[in-house]
Amino acid sequence: MKKKTRRFAGALLAAAMAMAVTACGGTAGDNTAGTDNTAGTDNTAGTVGTGPATAVEGEKIINIGVTDSLGGVNPFAIDQTEINKYALDLMFLPLMELDKDLNFQGMLADSITTEDNIHFTVHIDDAATWSDGTPVTAHDVEYSVLRYASPVVGNTSLLLYAFEGTDDATGFVEEGATSMAGLTVVDDKTIEFTSKYPMALTTFQNSYGRYLHILPKHVIEKFGEDELTSVDWFNQPDVISGPYFLTGYDPNHYISYTANTDYWKGAPKIDKLNIRIVDGSQVYAGLQSGEIDITQHTMTAIPQEDYESIEALDNVKVVYGSPVTNQSAFIQTANITDARVRQALVYAIDRQQLVEQLLKGHGEVIDGFLSSASPFYDDAVKPMEYNPEKAKELLEEAGWDGSQTLRFYVNSGDNTFVNGVQVIVAQWAAVGIKAEITTVDLATLMTVAGTTDYDIMAVQYTYAPVDPYPDVSWLLGGEGSWTGYYNEDVAAALEGTQKTSDINEIKGFYSVVDQKMQEDAAMFSVYVISAQGAVSNRVTGAEPSVYGFFNDVHKWDVTE
Repeated sequence: MKKKTRRFAGALLAAAMAMAVTACGGTAGDNTAGTDNTAGTDNTAGTVGTGPATAVEGEKIINIGVTDSLGGVNPFAIDQTEINKYALDLMFLPLMELDKDLNFQGMLADSITTEDNIHFTVHIDDAATWSDGTPVTAHDVEYSVLRYASPVVGNTSLLLYAFEGTDDATGFVEEGATSMAGLTVVDDKTIEFTSKYPMALTTFQNSYGRYLHILPKHVIEKFGEDELTSVDWFNQPDVISGPYFLTGYDPNHYISYTANTDYWKGAPKIDKLNIRIVDGSQVYAGLQSGEIDITQHTMTAIPQEDYESIEALDNVKVVYGSPVTNQSAFIQTANITDARVRQALVYAIDRQQLVEQLLKGHGEVIDGFLSSASPFYDDAVKPMEYNPEKAKELLEEAGWDGSQTLRFYVNSGDNTFVNGVQVIVAQWAAVGIKAEITTVDLATLMTVAGTTDYDIMAVQYTYAPVDPYPDVSWLLGGEGSWTGYYNEDVAAALEGTQKTSDINEIKGFYSVVDQKMQEDAAMFSVYVISAQGAVSNRVTGAEPSVYGFFNDVHKWDVTE
């Protein structure tokens, strides 16, 4: 059981990690750990195009403000960070996407079903067409998957070794493969995926349905596998399935689009769209001046100190997102072996005070991994209260003499938590725990996390509310994980989540996990953030949301 659960979790981790760890502080900005945010190997370094799109008379334009740099626009050559995923979504629709209420909404597919959590049937919407009028088919899906799994392409952002026909170690098929055991084209609009292990429908939908960008076979097959990561076609693709054509970009400044008037879901009302990449400190001024029309919770890191100023603007509406980004602290249990000491670390912190003072109340305190945003959240799992006396009792029982200094690593880019950690360390000191804070950039923090050379390390981490399994299973996967923690009951509960589609059953399994985190404290949540988004009053049909932001972008409009 242990081997299978951990191996399957590893198969999904690469896709999950790219969207889970937050690169900048103060908001829930999902970004990959340690990614070099330049155009890099897809032959798109520097600026492509002449600058951000500008509207001519009679045209409508919207500017979206984000604070994450773009890694590139070639799906074969980039890690799928939040901004990269959405930049691609506008051109090449995924199979499905979550809506703002965490329901799966069909994009290219109109259904994904399974009867046994092994075979997954994907049906492509009968109306789906490429911009040149060619129907989108199951053959496009098959061809795209085979190219993602090509050892020549070598894509590592969407590993596919959970499926039959791929190598267990690499997730690749053979070079030049024209078929794969885990893919069966049933008819022009239907394809079946076959996994090696039981997989929950939500896991398939979230980890693969949302991240497989389907490409036009009749165009892509013209390029050799060795060309796909560098071909110039992706800089301005002329055949797309989504609502907008890419017209130009600079990976550190902007991404510009023009409407696909032949979009099969309906011609966009906005003629031109810009994603403007700015520093977090520039967001307030951009919203105030109207240079930015809308910000989104997971791509726009608005400094906490600007929240109230943005709320006071009379030309924008502020929308706080659901609590999804967890300020997680991971304890290396190989170094802090006594669960009583780990529990004392949690009891000693006034976490609600941190929510009120650091987040101005825009967040919540939980134990374990699941926040109230998840359909699997169990409100019967009450967070451990602030109880310094209890902490002292536990330390005394454990024989803690106070001589040890814990090594606590923190992301230097998370300004809000860098301030909060001073309070945490002071509260620990009050019960007899000494800790030394080391602040490092995210890339260094991820390097440290890959070792056991720390006692505690904290980072913002987004556990997908509908599919926390890949992250949780890996994080609690024993030796080599960020916690070094493994428990048979936890492993069995996590494996159970993959064998059923019953929400209440899945909820029960995750409750076991969160309760064990209270008992064993291999990790703890400091707080979960509800990030701020904002939208100009001139924009209609669009509202910031943690998920589903671009699902109906073709319906966005402006009033002048």
